[in-house]
Amino acid sequence: MTERISDAEYAVMEALWAESPLTAQEVAERVGPARDWSANTVKTLLGRLLAKQAIVHEEDGRRYLYRPAVKREDYVDGESRRLIDRLFGGRLTPLVAHLAERDALSPKDIEEIEALLKGLKQ
Repeated sequence: MTERISDAEYAVMEALWAESPLTAQEVAERVGPARDWSANTVKTLLGRLLAKQAIVHEEDGRRYLYRPAVKREDYVDGESRRLIDRLFGGRLTPLVAHLAERDALSPKDIEEIEALLKGLKQ
């Protein structure tokens, strides 16, 4: 998958990562009500995701079943890397410093980061 997905497409992906395969109607039932989307809107998003090769589909009688073509972990890894590369020159330390300067780290966040760093040192 080379193209980035939009926030709307990401909502559809979340539904498919949670459970798949799903029909377009099933995706619409899981995603549509919270966002006030029609089934046609969801079908449009599914079409875009197919074009981006983020999902695949298979025929099941007169309907299609959709499933992710990319694992959620792989997508998150790629997006995280792009964010860090674009905004922080590929370095994680400036990101953490930025969050700390903006008081965006809770005491629990700091504790978890310290534990992670301690584990990495061992």
